[in-house]
Amino acid sequence: MSHGEESHKRETGEFGPEAQIHYREYKLLLKPERFADEEGFHKFYKHVHHVAKGMGVHLEKSEKHEPHIREVVFYDTPHFKLYTDGFILRKRTFFKKGHPEPNFELTIRYRHPEAKAAAAVDMHPLLPCIYTIKFKEEILQLTDKLAGMRMLYANGCELDTPNVILTQRFEIISQVFPALQKVRSANPKATMGVVNDVTVDETLVHLGEMDFGGKVKCKASVAIWRNRLTGRDMIAEFGYQLKFEGLASLHRKPRELTEELFKNIQLECADWVAMGTTKTALLYGMGRKPVNHHE
Repeated sequence: MSHGEESHKRETGEFGPEAQIHYREYKLLLKPERFADEEGFHKFYKHVHHVAKGMGVHLEKSEKHEPHIREVVFYDTPHFKLYTDGFILRKRTFFKKGHPEPNFELTIRYRHPEAKAAAAVDMHPLLPCIYTIKFKEEILQLTDKLAGMRMLYANGCELDTPNVILTQRFEIISQVFPALQKVRSANPKATMGVVNDVTVDETLVHLGEMDFGGKVKCKASVAIWRNRLTGRDMIAEFGYQLKFEGLASLHRKPRELTEELFKNIQLECADWVAMGTTKTALLYGMGRKPVNHHE
């Protein structure tokens, strides 16, 4: 490779963390009470469709807004040392006809405002199971005003039904997931547990598929989180995710369209938007003590 070719690759992101990013996920927090029934999803779809149409983005509506039910649980040390250091350990169980499926998804993720810092963590587990490494650029709303965006970088591993008990001592879990050895402030003898004793009932509804041109298509969906114990609404989130081969391969026009859509929906649906950071931050904040994090 010539010096010129190497310079070009650096400029276009073929070296470095940008080349590892294969997903770009947009997440907008919404008020859950707006989705009390099917009519709420229909109204929000009409808002999104109106914005998309005005931008020349095609939104193909799902045949029916069928809800997909999942159970979500987060695990951490008693003093939330994982989350304080940027890690998330989450178990998601899928339901069919009201009954939990035998298979489940376990995700361990490291999030950081800088792509280089996120990419530097090796997320591979020491478990004999099927898993997928995913490096995402997450596009989030601003915490204090509408029509903006900010970025977090998430380097994660999704495991298919691993044979591991999560309510064990931290030193055992950090052997299974070596990335957690970065969490040096955690007491090795501390027992992992369910964060704030909250089990989340998640209802996911696909609104439709968006076409941004240049072969860039993705599903648009709304997720509602409720506290299983109390039955109370927690938060809702509108999201869509692009998949590609390295950030440099995402062409400028569809990239700009996806960003403008995200900002314009915030303005169109200003009274639907819930100000905040992330769903995870909200769940961690349900306890008595404030939790330090960089989300």
